[in-house]
Amino acid sequence: MTTTGMERWQNRVAVVTGASSGIGATLTRQLVASGMIVVALARRVPRLEELREQLPDDQRSRMRIRQCDVTSVESVDSAFDWIETELGGADILINNAGKLEGGQLATMSLDTVQQILQTNVMGVVSCTQRVFQSLRKRKTQGHVVIMNSIVGHYLFNPLPGSLQELNIYPATKHALTAITELLRQEFRDFKTHIKVTSISPGLVDTEMVPQSYKRLPLLQPEDVANAIMYALATPPHVQVHELTLKPMGEPF
Repeated sequence: MTTTGMERWQNRVAVVTGASSGIGATLTRQLVASGMIVVALARRVPRLEELREQLPDDQRSRMRIRQCDVTSVESVDSAFDWIETELGGADILINNAGKLEGGQLATMSLDTVQQILQTNVMGVVSCTQRVFQSLRKRKTQGHVVIMNSIVGHYLFNPLPGSLQELNIYPATKHALTAITELLRQEFRDFKTHIKVTSISPGLVDTEMVPQSYKRLPLLQPEDVANAIMYALATPPHVQVHELTLKPMGEPF
């Protein structure tokens, strides 16, 4: 099964970070079904193996599994070295890995703040650099997708009677908004044919969303994955730079 517009990506290589659950797992399924070879990266390899076992028999060989911690440059380099050697390089990168921890920025552990920054910002930078280098060397078309958030554009107030729990997370997503535009300009000025897209969903029903927010209207991982597939399927001359999704009735 192929998605209309995805034909040009047939048998090309997509890399999905944070592929073990939620949006990443759902998108991995869709990319494999569209005819791509998908390298699923995550720290939790058993979850990736479970995901592959859930695929139809004729699709499993198109999903490749590698353990990767995007906060570690060594881990990222190891994963992308393997991709270069075994598959010739990646054509699509889905920067989906992310981290959110509750707490207040004024009091929370600086180690936790650092982990969030490393995952949400530096992980995107290190993975994108590796894919950019490969695409530029091969002089081929590519697409980098960055999983942003509505809080990468504005900060909403907490639920009545509760403390603000987002801490450094919105700052990391605001950074991704700037990084997306920086990459667009750099890819243009380097005379490449690489697109970059920021996807900014509202609340999504994933493991990251605090339980107290799950009584509010939520998007499903499939909704966000469908939006990414739409962006990937656009013609070569069309670049979806920013795509925002909200569930109907969202109060923010």
